[in-house]
Formats: sequence, C-alpha cells, structure tokens
Amino acid sequence: QVQLVESGGGLVQPGGSLRVVCIVSGNNFRIHATGWYRQAPGKQRELVASIDNRGGTQYLDSVKGRFSISSENVKTWNYLQMDSLEPEDTAIYTCSAEDPGEQYWGQGIQVTVSS
Repeated sequence: QVQLVESGGGLVQPGGSLRVVCIVSGNNFRIHATGWYRQAPGKQRELVASIDNRGGTQYLDSVKGRFSISSENVKTWNYLQMDSLEPEDTAIYTCSAEDPGEQYWGQGIQVTVSS
C-alpha cells in the first residue's frame, strides 16, 4: 500500500502564494508519477499539475505561468508552488501518485483564496 500525506494549504488573499507538499510513503518503489488534482464545490475534479520520474511536467491551462510542480524523487515527495492565486483557485487539492497498476490518493487539503 502507498500512503500520501498533504500539507501546506490554508487561506490566502488574491495575488498571494501558497506551497502544498505531498509526502509519499509505503510500498512506493514502483511510483513513476505524482501530481495534484483539485475540486471546487459543484465542479468536476481536474488535474492541476503532474510530474513524472524523468522530470516531465504538465499543467492545467489556467495555472500555467502561476503554478510550478517540483520533485527530485517522485517516489517520495513533491510540492506545488502556487503564485498569483485567484479566487477561482479555491478548491480541495489532492495529491495523487501512480504506479503501473494503480493510482493512489491523499486525503485532500483545502486552499481558499479570498480577501
């Protein structure tokens, strides 16, 4: 089993920054990619950013240039740096990790952008 624990969410004013961190543990030796999804009330869950074990990244169009995902080892941790936050970024952010057989999920963490 693989465990994912998120930290770093909270309340921030528009234009501010937050960093959310994901720690991966357990039977993680086959993990080849990690990422962050988000879900706002009344909306579908969407992939925000991901990074694979070769350093390849992808981003949701609306966060390009504002968010950055980083990891030196996707099997153990990653973080999502969120800058120039907007009220529309308010959502529960959930870390995910993938191995060839399964996708794993964290519990989710609230990010609220409000003045």
